[in-house]
Amino acid sequence: MKVKLHGSGESVELADASFAAPFNEPLVHQVVVAYLAGARAGTKAQKNRAEVSGGNSKPWRQKGTGRARHGSTRSPIWVGGGRAFAARPRNFSQKVNRKMYRGALRSILSELVRQDRLVLTDTFAVSAPKTKEFVAKLADFGVTKGLVVVEGFDMNLWLAARNVPNVGVVDASSVDPVSLVAAERVVMTVPAARILEGRTA
Repeated sequence: MKVKLHGSGESVELADASFAAPFNEPLVHQVVVAYLAGARAGTKAQKNRAEVSGGNSKPWRQKGTGRARHGSTRSPIWVGGGRAFAARPRNFSQKVNRKMYRGALRSILSELVRQDRLVLTDTFAVSAPKTKEFVAKLADFGVTKGLVVVEGFDMNLWLAARNVPNVGVVDASSVDPVSLVAAERVVMTVPAARILEGRTA
């Protein structure tokens, strides 16, 4: 399929398999959920009655006090006691095989093209790590919120973009489905598109 280059009348031929695939919503949803789940720390932990300190002796004798019987002050019903069903560190990651991941990327890239949210350009770079220059370039593309996908890591570009809200910069080899789905518009260089064609083949 042909996609127009921004700022010129020329078009670039992109692979139909990567940029004209049908949208598979259940697959995209599954991959996005799995990606977000894998980012969870899973480090929540609480102490049960065996792990809290104290409570070795019976707080009062079994009978004759008029109070309810208790064997330990570390019981879950006591203030300062252990948790009844204590949380444990866990792994939230979900298995997503390579075929599913590539299929989801194809669906997302194709939908970006169909919704006219993909802006293609020959190059995207700044001469110095200046936020003002980066914002001016984004304005040329008509983008205020979105994602810039380039073919390789550019320190100047990354430094210029890090203080700009709602805009991210990523290289094509490490772009992920969540960033693409969340972006209002995606500015992508032609070499980056070629790399993504290889990643989704």
